[in-house]
Amino acid sequence: MANWFQKQWLTFTLWHILLIPLAWIFGFVTFTRKLLYKNGWLNSYRLNVPVIVVGNINVGGTGKTPLVIWLAGQLKVAGYKPGIISRGYGGNAKGVLPVFFHSHPQDVGDEPVLLAKHTHCPVYVSQNRVAAGQALLKAHPECNVVISDDGLQHYRLHRDVEIIVFDGAKGFGNGALLPAGPLRESVARLSEVDAVVSNGKAASAIKVLHVDGIVPIEMQLASGSFYNLIDNNLKVDAQYFANQQVLAIAGIGNPERFFQQLQRLGLNFQSRAFSDHHAFQPQDFEQVTAEVIVMTEKDAVKCRSFAQSNYWVLPVVAVINEDLIQIVLNKLQHKEI
Repeated sequence: MANWFQKQWLTFTLWHILLIPLAWIFGFVTFTRKLLYKNGWLNSYRLNVPVIVVGNINVGGTGKTPLVIWLAGQLKVAGYKPGIISRGYGGNAKGVLPVFFHSHPQDVGDEPVLLAKHTHCPVYVSQNRVAAGQALLKAHPECNVVISDDGLQHYRLHRDVEIIVFDGAKGFGNGALLPAGPLRESVARLSEVDAVVSNGKAASAIKVLHVDGIVPIEMQLASGSFYNLIDNNLKVDAQYFANQQVLAIAGIGNPERFFQQLQRLGLNFQSRAFSDHHAFQPQDFEQVTAEVIVMTEKDAVKCRSFAQSNYWVLPVVAVINEDLIQIVLNKLQHKEI
């Protein structure tokens, strides 16, 4: 169903006419809510350390997780001790929970598990990001900056730096607000944040922005070596799978991006796309006859408990122009003054 909506939101058809009035109502409600927080009629909570929000204005995956991992690493290099908070989308746990590499994605969500694995930073999840931030700082007082994975529209949490990331290939669909389009806020929101990051070629992304004066910072996702899901120390390149039947699966916001990445590596495969944050179960693989299954790291954390020796994972790392970290550091240093 989610993939169906994503396709519908790429353009306008006759049935969108019925949804436009609902989009106007949605826009009025979100604008009013934002205005109430901006003018202090609704209280926002300020943590005792700076908060960096990495989010988006549209529904669906845009590459926030690799960006957060990159940002946490860059902050460490600059001498900061970051902590990370997240809603824990896809998890069913109530309240506030710390996240570790061995945490179950069914409890805390798939992306927080990846963040804990790759950043080695304290990670806390809760639908209430204020509560998550408070719990993190209480347990880890050494943290002197908090990164919020998503939460751009969670105005109850005061933020010092805002970063929007979007899919440079998909852009913002038809540019309409929910439910007529994929947007939580209008594209005008891009002019209010500290940095706009394009997941993909920035030159191509400018064509889909439709916002004057916005020059996005380019982010590319570089692939590493495939590693075995049972034995993570076992690593191979794409050539290892030559002459084998390969099935590529992806339960992410833009499965085609993953499949295209495999094609660029020269892999011959069949593909199967699932909805974003799909909760993989052994039954999903019962009818699979392929000799090899390859997947993203986001999907792999949900397949660990029933992994077979022919399950392989392709990790990616964000490669980003250094302009972004300079923007962030300048904002943080200005706050310290």
